[in-house]
Amino acid sequence: MHSVDLKALLTTLGSDPFDHERVALFQDPASGLKAIVALHSTALGPALGGTRFHAYDSDEKALADVLKLSRGMSYKNAMAGLDFGGGKAVIIGDPEQIKSEELLMSYGRFVDSLGGRYVTACDVGTDTADMDTIARTCRWTATRSLESGGGGDPSVFTALSVLQGMRAAALHRWGTPSLRDRTVGVAGVGKVGRLLVEHLFDEGARVAVTDVREKPVRRLAEEFPQIVVADDTEALIQLKGMDVYAPCALGGALDEAVAAVLTAEVVCGAANNQLARPDVERQLADRGILYLPDYVVNAGGVIQAAGDLRGATPQQSMTKVERIFDTTLAVLERARAEDILPGTAADQIAEQRIATAADARTAAGGPRPR
Repeated sequence: MHSVDLKALLTTLGSDPFDHERVALFQDPASGLKAIVALHSTALGPALGGTRFHAYDSDEKALADVLKLSRGMSYKNAMAGLDFGGGKAVIIGDPEQIKSEELLMSYGRFVDSLGGRYVTACDVGTDTADMDTIARTCRWTATRSLESGGGGDPSVFTALSVLQGMRAAALHRWGTPSLRDRTVGVAGVGKVGRLLVEHLFDEGARVAVTDVREKPVRRLAEEFPQIVVADDTEALIQLKGMDVYAPCALGGALDEAVAAVLTAEVVCGAANNQLARPDVERQLADRGILYLPDYVVNAGGVIQAAGDLRGATPQQSMTKVERIFDTTLAVLERARAEDILPGTAADQIAEQRIATAADARTAAGGPRPR
């Protein structure tokens, strides 16, 4: 991995150059592994966040992504009421081409060398089978398969948490938590998006979808003949009569161009870091579009991962996921009462919890974490 000017990159991102507690880069030429782990905050506990396996265009883009994602995990875990801090990892490369047992076990040794400050889990490009392999060389692994004693695929919990966020938004915007006869556009029907589509049909909603891959869309159309298939994301965001838009693929889906033409009244999706720039939320609000902070509504997966680590039953974790309805509603009500954006309201709540935990650690005589 070639040299990267971390301070310059963080400044470009609009972040404090010392915002993260630790950023670790690792390379193992024998297995082809190139990975980055970013620990944003351990004020609430060990940093918990998934491992993303993706073919980035450059090392700088990989680093930029992991820094944004790890910061988002600090806020996500704080809003979900978890005793975990925020961290994230990326493995650089196409998982279809380079993923191997040797590479995953090497990655596990890398994470294990951090001594428990970071706990990894599934994310884009990794699954429960991968976590089982990583766990062979790393004690700090969540979302392993049911067969290995883990909690299984976290996508089930993430999809349900997004649904709870949508129901809260519906109550806030339309006076009822029901999604019946509402039209929801889902961009990205991978693990989480597909499950969300199933829940939406169970709720009586009308659903439109798009994905860069033809196969998952075709499967959904065969299972749900009533589904509307948009040619691409551009067609979906301009779909007439759409009530809710759910970005469920990679981040940065909401930029100035999308905000200018989006037809939905509400944005609520599973993707992380949906805003390409923070000021896009203001642009959406100026057009009367309600944006639900992604880290508030997509926390189901990390709730399940934290439950696994703390010995919670699936039902106990599910009960926490259901509380996302109340958490989302509290954010929206605070935003309305204080005449601020929902993203600002959520940030304030999360930052206060993190600061309180850091103060408590300092008062107890320990070093002050970020």
